[in-house]
Amino acid sequence: MERPTLYVTRLLPRPVLDSILGQYRMLTEPTDLPPKEEELRHGFAEAQAVICTLTDRIDASLLSQAKRLKIIANYAVGYNNIDLAAAAQRGIVVTNTPDVLTDATADLTWGLMLALMRRIVEGDAWVRTGTWPGWTPTQMLGADVSGKTLGIVGMGRIGQAVAQRAAGFRMPVIYAGRESVCNPPGISWVWRSLDEVVAESDCLSLHVPLTESTRHLIDRRKLALMKPTAYLINTSRGPVIDESALVSALEARTIAGAGLDVYEHEPTVHARLRSLPNVVLLPHLGSATLGTRVRMGFICLDNIAAVLGGRPAPNRVN
Repeated sequence: MERPTLYVTRLLPRPVLDSILGQYRMLTEPTDLPPKEEELRHGFAEAQAVICTLTDRIDASLLSQAKRLKIIANYAVGYNNIDLAAAAQRGIVVTNTPDVLTDATADLTWGLMLALMRRIVEGDAWVRTGTWPGWTPTQMLGADVSGKTLGIVGMGRIGQAVAQRAAGFRMPVIYAGRESVCNPPGISWVWRSLDEVVAESDCLSLHVPLTESTRHLIDRRKLALMKPTAYLINTSRGPVIDESALVSALEARTIAGAGLDVYEHEPTVHARLRSLPNVVLLPHLGSATLGTRVRMGFICLDNIAAVLGGRPAPNRVN
């Protein structure tokens, strides 16, 4: 029997590709570069299944040519890159990769927080120049992390995983979002309105999906509510923050700093943002561990096998 055709838009970790080559006929050899529009159109027109990434824009025009396509397996938790209604109209299943990247993203959130508040990146860069004169009592003073108030916007799986890690730092947690979150034994997470969380937090961490209601959720007004000693962390989606307003707040020091893994116009990063000393900037590393990225790939393959085999997809989102 002829193997099903699969289009993969980006190079995936070797164990995932090895599994694909054993089960499917790949239309093209994927690379690390984003596919050109004509490559996307050819892949969607010919494939029975597609594995795409969050940076691939899957709109109605592209889907109109997908005559053979049964499933789009999005290699991400979020799926705002896909026109779900257009896919459903054509009977195309869309799936994502939930749960598997929760811990990796929560860990990176804490890495950003510590790097920012304790000025780790600045310190590393200084030592590498060979000009560090040695320890002094007033050198590179950062901010305390332990005991400070952690505010979380979006208390889903990742938000809760970040909150759980706060116990080790004796940080009280306040959060905005759904109110029906079960506190772990012996720990109390306190719900507040969004404005209250923004105003009361010493470190504010964002964990919401990108929707029309969350686009520019953190805007000029919200940034003005933050303490001048507070830090902002974003490992969710770039457009959740009004990046121009953030740059202005950082330049004016109306907030103390920001740690960002995602950007409003990714991969383009605001030029003034890149020049600021009170920011830590990462290249979208949220799920970037080998184990996590391999598991994401196998979740995509599980969903594809289910749909092509006539079974319900475990992680259908449309």
